[in-house]
Amino acid sequence: MNMKRLRISVEGKSYDVEVELLDQGSTTPAPPACAPVAVRAAPVVPAATGGASVTSPLAAMVVSIDVAIGDVVEAGQTVITLEAMKMNTIVSAPSAGTVSAIHVSASEAVEEGQAMVTLA
Repeated sequence: MNMKRLRISVEGKSYDVEVELLDQGSTTPAPPACAPVAVRAAPVVPAATGGASVTSPLAAMVVSIDVAIGDVVEAGQTVITLEAMKMNTIVSAPSAGTVSAIHVSASEAVEEGQAMVTLA
């Protein structure tokens, strides 16, 4: 199987994909079979308030916010559910903490790296 990793941009949003080259000898190329690349864990960056921001690992739509301000969360607990390319991505708390701010709302589009939740 001849697989190739590519990054494509659609309407200004980037997506990493794996494609299988089905027939390289043909003059009419077959459409590639695309599968999403595994999404990495959401990075944690310092927030201006001294806490940690949970950021979006990809450009997506917010499906649900699974915490509220003041909630105490454990490391690995789901805080946000995103949807991109008809697939849900669970964003988990990288460490234990208290939710001090929520920067997004359900049905809102987010960009890769955008802060969504702040943990204190």
